[in-house]
Amino acid sequence: LIALSAEQVGAAQATLDLTVEYTKNRKQFGRVIGSFQALKHRMADMYALVETARSMSYAAALSQDPQDAYAAKIYCSEAFQQVASEAVQLHGGIAITWEHDAQLFFKRAHGTAQLFGQPREYLLAVSA
Repeated sequence: LIALSAEQVGAAQATLDLTVEYTKNRKQFGRVIGSFQALKHRMADMYALVETARSMSYAAALSQDPQDAYAAKIYCSEAFQQVASEAVQLHGGIAITWEHDAQLFFKRAHGTAQLFGQPREYLLAVSA
């Protein structure tokens, strides 16, 4: 679970980097879309999710405690899915085509969330 959470953090970071780069280059209404405040706020939220997930993953790796591993599995799975979903939204229609890598991250996020059990299955273990 700890290794999976670390992989999810890395993939979420790559997804965020891909999205930021895209918004720096894509123009709409005569402006780069990354200059729109609404998109900046969404990317800032994505950044906060990635950094918090990174902290959860590091904490689980350092402690080697099963409770921390469960918490990392839950949080990192949810964070990666949210970041990937936001990336698809920020990329627009291109993100769900075979030609763009955003769809790969989206599928990976949902696939890894199910690996070793769904996040909700670990909630009882963490709350005990």
